[in-house]
Amino acid sequence: MRTFPLPVRVLLVNQFGVNTGFYLLIPYLATHMTEDLELSAALVGVVLGVRNLSQQGLFLLGGTAADRLGVRGVIITGCAVRTFGFGLFAIGDSPAVLLAAAVLSGVAGALFNPAVRAYIAVETPAPRRAEAFALFTVYAQTGALVGPVLGSALLLVDFRLSATVAAGIFALLTVIQTLVLPARAVPAAPTSVLADIKACLANRPFMAFTVAAAGLFTLQNQLYLVLPFEANRATGWAGSVAGVFVLSTVVTLVGQVRITRALGDVSRKRAIAVGLLVMGLGFLAPAASYLWPALSVPAVVVAVLGLAVGTMIAQPFVYELVPAFGAERVTGTYFGVFYLVSGAAAAVTTVVVGWVSDAGGWWACLVCAAVGLVCAAGMRIPERTATWATS
Repeated sequence: MRTFPLPVRVLLVNQFGVNTGFYLLIPYLATHMTEDLELSAALVGVVLGVRNLSQQGLFLLGGTAADRLGVRGVIITGCAVRTFGFGLFAIGDSPAVLLAAAVLSGVAGALFNPAVRAYIAVETPAPRRAEAFALFTVYAQTGALVGPVLGSALLLVDFRLSATVAAGIFALLTVIQTLVLPARAVPAAPTSVLADIKACLANRPFMAFTVAAAGLFTLQNQLYLVLPFEANRATGWAGSVAGVFVLSTVVTLVGQVRITRALGDVSRKRAIAVGLLVMGLGFLAPAASYLWPALSVPAVVVAVLGLAVGTMIAQPFVYELVPAFGAERVTGTYFGVFYLVSGAAAAVTTVVVGWVSDAGGWWACLVCAAVGLVCAAGMRIPERTATWATS
């Protein structure tokens, strides 16, 4: 970590704090609203859906703002907005306040998520960019592991204490970034925001890459849908769902940097395709376990490992390549479009997976496997039109 530039080191620690604060609060929000505030399940769904829509739908806004206003200011603003949003969760008990908190929390994520990745991509020397994103994943996963543990401990006192601590973490991150992140001059853009977005959308190699890489996020989302269902089916024990997350996190912490370094000389598009293939093939194990129920538990382990290993192979190189399709001054815009398309694809596919699950869990596993295979094959589409394919 010490070999990277100061802004990268700050943003690695920042991501640990972001995920710690997020997972300290959000996983327990639905229970708080239903049990403590006695709100209807429908209203809880609206609040959670608004938060997700506010974030996913505004990624492009965050990306273009980073290009025009500077990544430093957008990151700081995003963390400050989330401080206020999480603070509202601590003091609010009416639907209006909760909806406002949800919107602010989502907008905050839309601001700093593309900006952070754009900053890392710009500040890291190109040969080490994938390794920087590998470390980024490690810090993010560590925060995702620490957050729920800390949140469960604070809940023994009160949910409002959890929300206050979460808001405090983002307030601290805001101060640290303000004091430590170097300010960079933002040159005047030669074209309009709309022109930059149009140029991004018209970049056929980039859009083909984005659609294929969307499979990465689609399959990652199944860590919250298909795999918990399969773990519960295999063991008959609700607590086994926690084991899915622990196994995935521990494997990532141990293997991420090692795998990225080992693949340093491999073609980027080939590594991403292999990662997507591994992720997809892992879901064939639980699908097969419907024929051989005695293998259900090992099958879930195989699927979790496949998802974790495939993500470790593909994700750092996906982040590395996103800014390679455009000029440095529009890095944020490219990350914004990438996240917007990926989020939409993941949402639609997850709905399909949930729908086919009603016909049988093995159908859901087969759909996930097909997504991995199709997207891995899709990584070859830009090969004839983009120079990155030979890198």
